[in-house]
Amino acid sequence: MRERRLAALVALGVVVVSGLAVHALGPAGSATDITGDALYAVAAYAGLVLLFPRWRRLVVGAVAALWCVGVELLQLTGVPVALADRFPPIALVLGSGFDARDLLVYLCAVGVTVAVDRVGVALAARTATNRGGPRAKPPEPPG
Repeated sequence: MRERRLAALVALGVVVVSGLAVHALGPAGSATDITGDALYAVAAYAGLVLLFPRWRRLVVGAVAALWCVGVELLQLTGVPVALADRFPPIALVLGSGFDARDLLVYLCAVGVTVAVDRVGVALAARTATNRGGPRAKPPEPPG
């Protein structure tokens, strides 16, 4: 679990830095918005893995997707905008305006992240085995 937490921490750091770079340096437009939304969903997933490394990937993915959808729906209330007026950085976490397209982006990004997590763990296990790391116990001979 320590390795999974460490990987999640590194991923979260890379995603947050990337998201801030996209926000600060990217041109205003659909591509930048979609990229930011996808990075937000990946950050939600990585943050959950960091906090709950024993959760199954699908549970982490479902909770991350629910978080993202919940935050997007919260934007319909105007609460995030009111909070951002008082503390502008909160807009990076809660957003500012509802966009139905964001819901699709979140779900797709979480789905891809779950798949990447699965493949990454499989590759890490294969690499560890090839380097003489933990191996599966050979089957007992019959009889």
